[in-house]
Amino acid sequence: MFKKSKLPFNKNKKVKFDSGYQGAEKIHLNSELPRKSSKLKPLTKKDKKENLKLSRTRVKVEHVIGKIKIFRIIAERYRNRRINHDLRMKLICGIYNFERN
Repeated sequence: MFKKSKLPFNKNKKVKFDSGYQGAEKIHLNSELPRKSSKLKPLTKKDKKENLKLSRTRVKVEHVIGKIKIFRIIAERYRNRRINHDLRMKLICGIYNFERN
């Protein structure tokens, strides 16, 4: 789905993906993915530290997405007019930001 979307990324920006986006580094050269281990090649301590560092920054984003899913605009099918989706999404994000502060 990521490959089909062809989202325009700024080539200078570093994009952090989770392990579900294997192969994204071929599309966006300045991307950061966690290392994966296998039976034959376990992760080194350095790889584990890098994965932990990456996951610590990504978990903040995942928590925000989880909070927005409470409103069910992302979690379920949107059944209203498409024109209103952007406005409602901005309102929900505004409510979340207001609660945070």
